[in-house]
Amino acid sequence: MPTIVVEVMPKAELLDPQGKAVAGALGRLGKTRFTSVRLGKRFELTIDGHVDDAVLAEVQELADTVLSNTVIEDVIGIHVLEAPAGETH
Repeated sequence: MPTIVVEVMPKAELLDPQGKAVAGALGRLGKTRFTSVRLGKRFELTIDGHVDDAVLAEVQELADTVLSNTVIEDVIGIHVLEAPAGETH
């Protein structure tokens, strides 16, 4: 069964306090090469059947209306992960 992955991130122009906290923690651990961190969300939607343009359009609609807050977040990616051959659920 294929899985559709939807990735959502805070808008670039907005402050990301969680990302700032993680960046600070990395700095305290001596991981100074990482100067910025942004945290987002990942949704995995498993579907029974084929993924076609209609399914992807429905997922895009869900991403824009349910999975993200378009005032403060951007949907940055929607992609399909095919199940490995022989895998069953």
